[in-house]
Amino acid sequence: MGILTGNPKDEPLHYGEVFNIWTSLAAGYSMIAGYQTFYNHAGDQDLKKIIEDFIQFARDEVKQLEKILKLNGVGLPPAPPERPEARIENIPPGARFNDPEISAALSVDVAAGLVACSQAMGMTMREDIGMMYGQFHTAKAQLGAKLLRLNKAKGWLIPPPLHLHHPLH
Repeated sequence: MGILTGNPKDEPLHYGEVFNIWTSLAAGYSMIAGYQTFYNHAGDQDLKKIIEDFIQFARDEVKQLEKILKLNGVGLPPAPPERPEARIENIPPGARFNDPEISAALSVDVAAGLVACSQAMGMTMREDIGMMYGQFHTAKAQLGAKLLRLNKAKGWLIPPPLHLHHPLH
């Protein structure tokens, strides 16, 4: 029987797994604070609902990551404080993120998160960690699809130049 053939939760984490979990947790903490700020700046109610979904997803992800690090005796990264709710009317228009900017930033986060989850899945040796990142990946893809639909519906999606005609070789 090999060293890593028992219950995956009893297997040690390797340094790459610790690093991925720790950095995912640090990113999750930052995203919660950032998304709370975006929520305060958003005017569109559909966008606010998606931001709420992003915050809840990040909170759920953070709980799982914290638990793994604590069980393995790894210190947690620092977390920024929760952001208080603010009224959009109290934020000067020139200082406010506008809705398309917020949506674009969320889209970038989803894309980067999908890559990070794929990388973490590819380097893990513990099946439970790989499955966890697989679940994160699926949830991020679903959030991304929801956001894409919103971007299209609101006219916020700015496609790159479309290549409609190409010469035949």
